[in-house]
Amino acid sequence: MIAIEFDHTGAPLECVTRAVRPPKRGHILIRVGACGICRTDLHVIDGDLPDPKPHIIPGHEIIGRVVAIGSGVKAFKIGDRVGVPWLGATCGRCHYCREGHENLCDQPGFTGYTIDGGYAQYATADAEYAFAIPPEYSDEEAAPLMCAGLIGYRAWTLVRDARRLGIYGFGAAAHIVAQLAAFHGQEVYAFTRKGDKAAQKLARDLGAVWAGPSENLPPKLLDGAIIFAPIGPLVPLALAALVKGGTLVLGGIHMTEIPAMPYALLWGERVVRSVANLTRQDAIEFLKIAPRVPIHPHVTTFDLEDANVAIDRLRAGKLTGAAVLIPPS
Repeated sequence: MIAIEFDHTGAPLECVTRAVRPPKRGHILIRVGACGICRTDLHVIDGDLPDPKPHIIPGHEIIGRVVAIGSGVKAFKIGDRVGVPWLGATCGRCHYCREGHENLCDQPGFTGYTIDGGYAQYATADAEYAFAIPPEYSDEEAAPLMCAGLIGYRAWTLVRDARRLGIYGFGAAAHIVAQLAAFHGQEVYAFTRKGDKAAQKLARDLGAVWAGPSENLPPKLLDGAIIFAPIGPLVPLALAALVKGGTLVLGGIHMTEIPAMPYALLWGERVVRSVANLTRQDAIEFLKIAPRVPIHPHVTTFDLEDANVAIDRLRAGKLTGAAVLIPPS
């Protein structure tokens, strides 16, 4: 099969040929129809996340059809369409797994980081960490739901009671959360890079009541906010935009250093908390809600062989919505 491989930081991704192996017990082999490009992929490629699997195939927003099934798999059959997210395995034994917090597992496996992912014609996944995909979505539309959607949903559940919700960094996850929040009657305030008129227009088109640069205060103070951009200096800016008792959620897996800031920004019982990974229950809940909203992912597609082009555009902030790779048939 054709696959895109990451070798080391500073080098472009390489197009290679890999053997397609039958799935082992409990696993499924998937013919990839589409794989989204997530900012977490950038963190792997750029060295922000340490020690990826050597010669890893990135990609954890996988949509495809089951073409082979390992022994012991009962949930899927040949031809089923499935999605595979970032969380690819957990130990099931540690304190966090036993207490229902598998997203914090001490010995996890992550698709496209420690487990080969979906920048390829085929991918293998543990069947217990794959999910049936609603028929309302094409492969390319469904791909961003697997991480931008799932992490966005988990972050949103922590501020779902906020009447006025700010979203900082209006990329793939934010444009999904904006639709979810507007559906639930929240006022959405979108914060973008200075001068990013395309992202601001998309935010308004998706129901935001205001869109502007991240450096600006919104016209009204916010009850809650989510930061998706991996930029530490946004933390004091977002705290300054919160009412007393408001919650700020940090939705990324990596963030640059948070600068020193006056305690007054936290005082007033403002809360700052992070979101780590996802649980399978998050996926079950979100994939039920998404067609009801309905969430419409805005995607730009690229051929698999153009992965480096897509990555460069994402890194430069030249994409609106989500980017998706399409493998050759």
